[in-house]
Amino acid sequence: MQRSTFIAGIAAAAIGISTVAAMAAGRGGPDFATLDADNSGEISLAELQEAGNARFARADADGDGFLTEAELIEAAKGRAEDRAAKMIERMDANADGKLSADELKHPRRDPARFFERMDADKSGGISEEEFAEARDKMRGKRKSKN
Repeated sequence: MQRSTFIAGIAAAAIGISTVAAMAAGRGGPDFATLDADNSGEISLAELQEAGNARFARADADGDGFLTEAELIEAAKGRAEDRAAKMIERMDANADGKLSADELKHPRRDPARFFERMDADKSGGISEEEFAEARDKMRGKRKSKN
């Protein structure tokens, strides 16, 4: 019993942390006003914990206090559907409800720009060392965002 309570607590904490991380990274999640439940102008630890608890409760479809693999998958599907709808809304230039390869192009994701940054010695190719260096640099950026 103690172990299952511990696991449920870890899952709730992870959901709460991911809520805050998503909000801070601008990737969806609740906005400031939603998290500031008491309208004090600040988000308290208790408010963050409550947001995490609410997210856990939404994912816990059967209300048993545990998240099964099926419940986690279902919750992830819901988030993926929301992200896909927002992506189409944001990027569908001709409003046909579909995204073409051209509509998906984004200056920050230009492969030539990416390649140029990775090719540190400007040899026209990316060595294994340059690849590893770029990967490590990106991992460092991701860690600092979370």
